[in-house]
Amino acid sequence: MNISLKNKKALVGGSSGGIGKAIAQQLAASGASVTLMSHSEEKLQHIVAKLPKDQGQQHQYLVVDFNDFHGYRNIITDYFEHNSVDILVNNTQGPAAGGALEKKVSDYQEAFDLLFKTVVFTTELALKHMIENNWGRIINVASVSVKEPLSYLALSNAIRAAVVTWAKSLATDVGKHNITVNNVLTGYFDTDRIAQLNAKKAEQLGIEQSEVRKEMESRVALQRIGDPKEYGYLATFLASDNAAYITGINIPIDGGLLKSL
Repeated sequence: MNISLKNKKALVGGSSGGIGKAIAQQLAASGASVTLMSHSEEKLQHIVAKLPKDQGQQHQYLVVDFNDFHGYRNIITDYFEHNSVDILVNNTQGPAAGGALEKKVSDYQEAFDLLFKTVVFTTELALKHMIENNWGRIINVASVSVKEPLSYLALSNAIRAAVVTWAKSLATDVGKHNITVNNVLTGYFDTDRIAQLNAKKAEQLGIEQSEVRKEMESRVALQRIGDPKEYGYLATFLASDNAAYITGINIPIDGGLLKSL
């Protein structure tokens, strides 16, 4: 199966590393022109410089802080005044770890701004062109925790669940415009986020970080942590015409971590 995204334009959040970077790289490898977003300009410059351009692509980046919704809103609004996209990958960093009893209302508000408001606002801006063009792909990077909540990720559990149910409603509304909306439920991937969570857990338990990782791998049917490249392959398929009849669903990519159906 050949996937060509030539002449398509994509916007990928959280793409200076990890899953977002892998998605951006694979979209570009398939012919799309990609705009990356992150807070680290140095990393973005380095990645953009190495993205393939052999199909005439023009790549760029936006320096944004997803934790500052008002600042983000201004930057992304200005971007869409001069640009349009065919493929939108909604992805941000995760909120701080912690259980439900550790978090206050203000923490949930901050997580809501980070995980929900940025996604909805960006999508609203992207949809104008998609509807006019009668084609679009919206891919939300979510988590397996929306199906099986993780006790140490109370903020992510709650707000990402809101994102996936909103996306289901949106998929129904925009389907007539040949626009698909899907959520990818992320399992364990070899990223800085996983390393940070493992380091915190190791400190709390008084054990080596390698032991935490080994225990994590044992929970996965495939007995390993995922490579972000594998995530990029799935996202690129969902962004293509090959996935034109897939919309409004949650797709786990977790190596068999989820135990529920």
